[in-house]
Amino acid sequence: MTAEEFKVRFAKEVAKYPAEQKQSAVMACLAIVQKDTGFVSTESEKMVADYLGMPVMAVHEVTTFYNMYNQQPVGKYKLNVCTNLPCQLRDGNRALEHLEQKLGVRMGETTADGFFTLQQSECLGACADSPVMLVNDQIMCSFMSNDKLDQLVDGLRGAEDKS
Repeated sequence: MTAEEFKVRFAKEVAKYPAEQKQSAVMACLAIVQKDTGFVSTESEKMVADYLGMPVMAVHEVTTFYNMYNQQPVGKYKLNVCTNLPCQLRDGNRALEHLEQKLGVRMGETTADGFFTLQQSECLGACADSPVMLVNDQIMCSFMSNDKLDQLVDGLRGAEDKS
């Protein structure tokens, strides 16, 4: 998408807010960038900041606060494992360690085949269901035992092999 095409899409989001509050569209504009490019680069943050009349640092603060914004390219499947205290008490860290071992990467890394990026996340709001994880910022997975983690990863890999 060209810079002009981004601006057309940004304008649709900005139109949803009063003119004096156009900065309220920052999250929507970042989502547009990420959907098109797969991540939000520093250049993209500057483009959004310039369009919305915000300091670049203010946009960067939004990008870094929310783990749904990727600051670098990620794998086809982004696995966010909750490691906040309630989940830690119910094996959240063990789930993360199991995935690190199974995928052969450390938290924050992407597998060599580009399929999986493993990340930890802050509270996903499902403490009673822990360990929990979020796949591609959209699909919540609960009660993730090692067997369920294996089934998830193997199922996603199998789906790739068939396509």
